[in-house]
Amino acid sequence: MRILIVTDAWEPQVNGVVRTLKMTCRELGLMGHHTGVLAPGDFRSIPCPTYPEIRLALAGRASVAQRIDAFGPDCLHIATEGPLGWTARAIAQERGWPFTTAYHSRFPEYVHARVRLPLDWSYRLLRHFHNAGGATLVPTPAMADVLRERGFTRPRLWSRGVDHGTFHPDGPREAGGRRPVFLYVGRLAVEKNLDAFLKLELPGEKWVAGEGPERARLEAAHPDVRWLGVLGGPELATLYRSADVMVFPSLTDTFGLVLVESMACGTPVAAYPVPGPIDVVGRDSAGGVLDTDLRRACLAALELPRDAVHRHAQQYTWAAASAQFVQALRPVGAGREALATAVQEK
Repeated sequence: MRILIVTDAWEPQVNGVVRTLKMTCRELGLMGHHTGVLAPGDFRSIPCPTYPEIRLALAGRASVAQRIDAFGPDCLHIATEGPLGWTARAIAQERGWPFTTAYHSRFPEYVHARVRLPLDWSYRLLRHFHNAGGATLVPTPAMADVLRERGFTRPRLWSRGVDHGTFHPDGPREAGGRRPVFLYVGRLAVEKNLDAFLKLELPGEKWVAGEGPERARLEAAHPDVRWLGVLGGPELATLYRSADVMVFPSLTDTFGLVLVESMACGTPVAAYPVPGPIDVVGRDSAGGVLDTDLRRACLAALELPRDAVHRHAQQYTWAAASAQFVQALRPVGAGREALATAVQEK
């Protein structure tokens, strides 16, 4: 099949949405599908306010439609609710094409954390966007329940995976430092709730990997923390293996790929019992500890055996997640036969 993914999040951004789409494209290729990506880099763009590394495409409907037609998709997936996503949605509706969408980020909560916009206003807009599609793909059952409660009509599970060839327990570790090491990996932004972790009284050291608009403030307030910037691939795997606990203080993530990456390296997770960690780590699991008291979760996670943590992560694969993605697709016209064949072969 020819599968077109329209996304406002793409390289050179470094985040969970981009990693998910890149790994999915890789797996779709291995499955024999031809995948195209329509992203801001294909058009003139401007930086997003407060997130300058995110580019917003300045693309009219005619130019987007031209690129869609040049690819000739059998199936259309609209990954994000940005300018490109809204334009592709309008084109699909105008033509009577079915399509799928995805709920990658808790955008209403992010906006509320920044400018205090009422959640109901944002959710009303997102319901309008997603309910027009044939399915809204969500990463966890808990997130599907959240959206149903908010009036989303067709949430459908599309889980996530981990690159077990990169993230595994066997490999180099960083030497030195005071043990234990408590690590955070991710964006440094207000919605990630980093203060809840950095203000904790914990033994050993705290390490932080990532970038974002909050870095300057956080680094000034916590000079005792080791700030590592953005790392990728093998360097990140080395960091996970070197830590004793991966701390995830966010209250607003839909999944948290860093949770699975850390567990795949044998490093347990400490997090709050909220959507994302509830499904990915699980309550009373071998992968980590969830507690409303984050310090208590951090200290308890130190006691978990690393081999059991690694085994817990092995249930997550990009092959399985990508099969869910394909089964949720809605064919465009002549793509119906191709989709039916692909699903039967799975």
